[in-house]
Amino acid sequence: MKSESKQKIKKPGIIQQAWKEGDGLTKLSFFVMGAGNLARKQIVKGLLFLGAELGFIFYMLMAGITALSHLDDLGEKAQRIEKDADGFPVQIQGDNSMLMLLFAVVAMFIVVAFILVWRANVKVAFEAQCIQKKGKTLPSFIDDLKAHLDAKLHKTLLAIPTLCVLIFNILPIVFMIFIAFTNFDQKHQPPANLFEWVGLKNFFIILGSGEAIGRTFWPVLVWTVIWAIFATFLNYIFGMLLAIIINRKGTRCKGLWRTIFVISIAVPQFVSLLIMSLLLNADGPINQALLHMGLVSEALPFLTNATWARVTIIIVNLWVGMPYTMLVTTGILQNIPADLYESAKVDGATPVVTFFKITLPYMLFVTTPKLITDFVGNLNNFNVIYFLTQGNPATVDYYGAGQTDLLVTWLYKLTVNNKDYSYAAVIGILVFVISATVSLIVYRNTGSYKNEEGFQ
Repeated sequence: MKSESKQKIKKPGIIQQAWKEGDGLTKLSFFVMGAGNLARKQIVKGLLFLGAELGFIFYMLMAGITALSHLDDLGEKAQRIEKDADGFPVQIQGDNSMLMLLFAVVAMFIVVAFILVWRANVKVAFEAQCIQKKGKTLPSFIDDLKAHLDAKLHKTLLAIPTLCVLIFNILPIVFMIFIAFTNFDQKHQPPANLFEWVGLKNFFIILGSGEAIGRTFWPVLVWTVIWAIFATFLNYIFGMLLAIIINRKGTRCKGLWRTIFVISIAVPQFVSLLIMSLLLNADGPINQALLHMGLVSEALPFLTNATWARVTIIIVNLWVGMPYTMLVTTGILQNIPADLYESAKVDGATPVVTFFKITLPYMLFVTTPKLITDFVGNLNNFNVIYFLTQGNPATVDYYGAGQTDLLVTWLYKLTVNNKDYSYAAVIGILVFVISATVSLIVYRNTGSYKNEEGFQ
């Protein structure tokens, strides 16, 4: 008896199909871009592809090959000062490791872009062959323009944003990833001092505990996670409870209460945080008022003691972020089916039981993706820490970090203050890995992912 399961035949890709079924003109397009279109009188399209190939060859000969060839050494001769024949100092230009690495990354992007254009050239040439074989008229350049303003309008509109994302986001990220595998730090500042590849050494230093920066990473990571948990879930719970209280039937002037709590949103967050920093300072109005009233004998260390500062940050963030959660949960609360509450009331459920059995599960089902986003956002919440405490109080036990610094604010200090770019790049990669891992694991185990049909 023959097995019913048959191995699926893999459909060849467009490149394989074009090479296998293409005629001479199509195969010529593999080597001379646009040849198939030029021969079939699609002049403008063919010239664009041919121009792209010639431009790529010119770039590679003039700069690309050189840039890629320096990727292994990142420069050999540093900038130096020598004396000329008359004894006067003369600056001798040398290599610049940072520019060499940047030009190499740009060259790699251009190579990838050229491969995509080359593939599009082969695809277009093969499609033109198939259209001509069917006896149909080939589309002109004007027809292609009209198509990109009609059926392919989405591609036209996405072209510029995609290009900007590649240039201003993806390219710097790739450059930063490469920096993590070098010794680009305060001792290796090109062009006077070149940096070089060190492999995974920086990762071992950061994740180990043999050096000061390694002994700093783990305490800062622990505080970052603790902060993210408290900042996310306290805002979520208190914001939801505030929305429930305001939306309950017995509450009057609902609009007024919402307005009072939303006023903090109208003020830019960094302004609110700077004002709170001044108010909570040792010489600030709050401490002065407490001292004047005789409630305390000395100023409270809101921002100068590590424990006090961390608790203060969490409370201030609750005040700043709770109105956002209140607004989001208000709309969701109004969409919970009323018959669920009526059934619970008939069964004799108390308000507390109703909250934990109906309201909270429904809210979590709907807002879990937002919770994950908020958690990741709080892992990288630069504003609250930097504008409120600047990472202080400082400590000599940490390498360039204060006791309220998160990984992201510590990364900023390593970059701006210490010029330890390689360590900062490693921390950036580790933050991404942590954020991505937590997001994927948590989301794939939530009801929002497993049961998209609806809440039960």
